[in-house]
Amino acid sequence: MNIPILRLSGNLALNLALDTLKINKQALVFAGTKPSCEKLAEDIAGKIQSELPSLSEMAASAEHALSSPTKQCKRLATCLRKGIAFHHAGLTASQRELVENNFRSGLIKIICCTPTLAMGVDIPAFRSIIKDLKRFGDDGMGFIPVLEYLQMAGRAGRPRFDKEGQAIILALTETEKEKLTDKYINGVPEAIESKLAVEPVLRTFLLSLIASDFVSTTEEILGFFSKTFWAAQYGDMRELRGKIENMLDELVGWEFLESSEDTFVSASQLGSASYRATRVGKRVAELYLDPYTARCLILAMHKAAKSALHDVPLLHMLCCTLEMRPLLRVRAKEIDTINGELAQYEGTLFVPEPSVYEPEYDDYLNGFKTALFMKSWIEEKDEEFLLETFNIRPGEIRTKLDIADWLCYTAIELAKLLQFREAEKALLKLRFRLKNGVKEELLPLIRLKNIGRARARRLFRNGIKDIGDVKKADLVLLSQLLGKAVAVDVKKQVGQDYSSVVSGSPQPILTDKIN
Repeated sequence: MNIPILRLSGNLALNLALDTLKINKQALVFAGTKPSCEKLAEDIAGKIQSELPSLSEMAASAEHALSSPTKQCKRLATCLRKGIAFHHAGLTASQRELVENNFRSGLIKIICCTPTLAMGVDIPAFRSIIKDLKRFGDDGMGFIPVLEYLQMAGRAGRPRFDKEGQAIILALTETEKEKLTDKYINGVPEAIESKLAVEPVLRTFLLSLIASDFVSTTEEILGFFSKTFWAAQYGDMRELRGKIENMLDELVGWEFLESSEDTFVSASQLGSASYRATRVGKRVAELYLDPYTARCLILAMHKAAKSALHDVPLLHMLCCTLEMRPLLRVRAKEIDTINGELAQYEGTLFVPEPSVYEPEYDDYLNGFKTALFMKSWIEEKDEEFLLETFNIRPGEIRTKLDIADWLCYTAIELAKLLQFREAEKALLKLRFRLKNGVKEELLPLIRLKNIGRARARRLFRNGIKDIGDVKKADLVLLSQLLGKAVAVDVKKQVGQDYSSVVSGSPQPILTDKIN
């Protein structure tokens, strides 16, 4: 694989993409942000004079991936009509699959993408054009790791498709060229680090080992960890022992573990303890939940037991977990608005508010904004509204809702175990609303197969508000609202088989399915 640094003028990534089209090859152009991907794809598409009729069906599929197309859907469709695409986590799963499959088939020539497409994807890219080698992080703008660069570079010239490939990075000056050559082309990849060094992973793993009865005593636990890659990398077993024992004490303090001390006769041994998981600890391990998150949910539900259970406090409880990160970021222009919304819920939220001077306050605000986005979703706001209001794209919406669904389920399981009956009922209802994106008044109708929030709202507006109303409704009216096939199916679900009407017989056959 050749890895040149080319000297070009103007928009370097754009010119390279157009050059790739000229030699009838395909390319991935890696950009650092989602907006940058979309803008570059539009710029490239804008340089192509005519649309290809063979791409119109693909473009239509991308545009109508959602029931109500967003601006992002329309932008993607416009690019696809020229054989250009963008690809990032903000697209729906069906749109990402459409782009990848049509790039493999050769219909799409250029994909402008974020580094998410660099991981383990085998596609026929002759060129990998890496536009951005810097990313904003905790310490401001900094260079991406060498390993990440190699992943992106490695997408070019896959053996199954090409004999060679070109991975191209862009330098504006001779000084930058030398710096990038030294860091990336001649650089050494970073050492791989064990994930066990990350506290949430270690906590979860430690609890699961004990809950599954794989280990029980301090010596067995340390013996197990001494054989891990983490221990080999860490080197100092004494310090590692201290970290593990501190974490064991924490799990005992949170009542996920119980311990009994044993004293060794030998003075050369420090002593050991035997551990076993409590009922709650065992369930937390079975749920693959970070014990810290479980502890936060339990504390919040203790507080909820003494309060009225409204949507936003429950959603905020879910959004304050580590699993929900990255959270929606509160932008500078939104701070006053978000703080104003937060003031309306003062004293009702279940997660304690940190001081405005504490570093955790920003995460607290971000969690609250994320909760407001989910509140808008269950109030039936569409994807375009969410994109414009919260700057969250359809693919990201689905990801966040999937995580919220799982967290809601874990909270329900903990509420059952600890007998928080009111919290359990409220969370069950909230989970169903999150899954379907509906107000509470539509819950009876959403139970019906093939009735989503749009159809349910249409029925509700026409006076059909529950299963009883569906049974009473005239088939002609239902057909006007839902279409004939869906109307007949809905009637069957509520115990009225009108399939014979479709074939000409006017008499319904009554059965009993939904009461």
